[in-house]
Amino acid sequence: MASSVPEANEQRRGGNGRSGRDPYDLTAVLDISVAAFNDFGYEATSMGTLAERLGTSKSAVYYHVTAKEDLLRLALDRALSHLEAVLAEPGATSGPADDRLRFVLRGAVRVLVDDLPYVTLLLRLRGNTDVERVALERRREFDHSVASLVDEARTTGSLRSDIDARTTTRLLFGMINSIVEWYKPGGQLTCEQLADDVITVAFDGLHERSAR
Repeated sequence: MASSVPEANEQRRGGNGRSGRDPYDLTAVLDISVAAFNDFGYEATSMGTLAERLGTSKSAVYYHVTAKEDLLRLALDRALSHLEAVLAEPGATSGPADDRLRFVLRGAVRVLVDDLPYVTLLLRLRGNTDVERVALERRREFDHSVASLVDEARTTGSLRSDIDARTTTRLLFGMINSIVEWYKPGGQLTCEQLADDVITVAFDGLHERSAR
């Protein structure tokens, strides 16, 4: 009879330390961990803090990962993979360069809105760990791909050529990245309208068009 007690307790605890409640899956652990990283900073967030946020024990967090760094790696990979996937979509690989650029910018806005906490974490990296440095290199490669697209559009005459392609890319993503500081999902401004506004400002500017 005694040997059945641990098994019963484990079943009641759900396998990751949440007595009487459904266990967290890895996605839920990541969501809560990313929120903590954004609130306190990655380095200042301990496994104890994460366990407290999760309402469980530190050992229960280790049920999913071997170290806090694993959570950071998984979170950053999610944001970067979704951004990189935009570049592989048909709208980013075929057609005129300026249309492809519009598609990529619109996709970047969509990823930012859909994965707002994850992209926020990515944008706040300082490169203090190997995981952060790898992520920053992937982000630079993404930026370089967009810069190449800008340069192609300049070469074909669809974008003005008097502004450096890298500068244009930095300005475009400076505008997009700033969204994490003020955008509130679920408000009146939808993701589609936000993307439309970004594209309009980027390609048409703010001057009212003269009536023809």
